[in-house]
Amino acid sequence: MRLVVDLNRCEGYAQCAFLAPDVFTMHGEEALMYLPRASEAHREQVMRAVAACPVQAITVDRADAEETGTHAG
Repeated sequence: MRLVVDLNRCEGYAQCAFLAPDVFTMHGEEALMYLPRASEAHREQVMRAVAACPVQAITVDRADAEETGTHAG
């Protein structure tokens, strides 16, 4: 599963790191690090993180979402 995070939009709320800690981590108070290619085992956690982002900075790559029938935005 391919992820795209708009790091210019991200404001460091860390909801993603709380909901999917194996995929998203905060370094310091504002620097988000993430796995751009997350395993399918993390799909449910990642989709919760996408939905919880207050500034909608995280998306699942459209091509990947279409393959699985899941849309995020």
